[in-house]
Amino acid sequence: MEIGIDSFAAMFSKNGGHGLNDADAMGQLLERMVHADRSGLDVFGIGEHHRKGFLDSAPVEILAAAAARTERIRLTSAVTVLSAADPVRVFQSFATLDLISRGRAEMVAGRGSFIDAYPLFGYDLEDYDDLFVEKLDLLLAIRKNEFVTWKGKFRPPLEHQPVYPRPVQEPFPIWVGVGGTPESFVRAGSLGLPLMVAIIGGETHRFRPLIDLYREAGRRAGHAPERLTVGLHSLGYVAGTTALAVEEFYPGYAASMTTIGKERGWPPMTRGRFEAQNGATGALLVGGPEEVAEKILRHAEALGGISRLTFQLDSAELPHDKLMRAIELIGQRVKPLVNAGLR
Repeated sequence: MEIGIDSFAAMFSKNGGHGLNDADAMGQLLERMVHADRSGLDVFGIGEHHRKGFLDSAPVEILAAAAARTERIRLTSAVTVLSAADPVRVFQSFATLDLISRGRAEMVAGRGSFIDAYPLFGYDLEDYDDLFVEKLDLLLAIRKNEFVTWKGKFRPPLEHQPVYPRPVQEPFPIWVGVGGTPESFVRAGSLGLPLMVAIIGGETHRFRPLIDLYREAGRRAGHAPERLTVGLHSLGYVAGTTALAVEEFYPGYAASMTTIGKERGWPPMTRGRFEAQNGATGALLVGGPEEVAEKILRHAEALGGISRLTFQLDSAELPHDKLMRAIELIGQRVKPLVNAGLR
């Protein structure tokens, strides 16, 4: 199983009172990406947000900076808000990243967990789903063909137009990022695209019926089972012991979830709710290396097998030194334990 990190470069302007400015916070993020590479992790993803408190509105630029400083780690989006972007420019940007990284780039295409990009780039939220379907179709057409002929509703048509540069990898890896709508799982399966499932709350095993829908849709569309790979994106944090991980993670996590909850209509985060989320079947991956590795293995079994697990470490606004230590533990302790358990 591939193990990695996702970052939203989140809330670093205040950075939990650590006093960083945005430039310093960006520098620390790049240090963590380099550290993940050296710690043996497989993938590092950068999200895309267009709001105060996030530094990831231009994720490909961050990934390109990391590509120049790393050697082996794969570099991906987490996710690219494809619905509010031009697929031609998206493909060109990621193809360029693939050249810079010598074949280590990937993309997770999705609709985003916030809606800020839609009014910012002039799109109507009533077209939320139709935009994604059409733009994913164009993106896949560009991936397949150097010269593209295509027509849709939301973008001017292309008539035998070449799209350059072409990436190193053929085909270029494109995952579909999903939350919890059955239609999204079926669409990814029908297209034979790998699936990245964001599970940030609840109980992970409850997503099994949706993943079964994905696999069945892929089978019916004639795609080989090995193409229908599933990745899991989870909030988490690893420290030397579970008690220490909880002590360090919970205060910032509770504060950030309560703040986001005010916008989304969630109740305030309490210690009881946190402990339920971090229990045996809960979605959070917070603990010592052994406990977290065991939980990843349980999640993988409950979901019928996963090929990738990425930790979202930003949700508790932890300082740089603790995040660096967590990355090291995930790469040097958690990953070997997980892969030993899968043998």
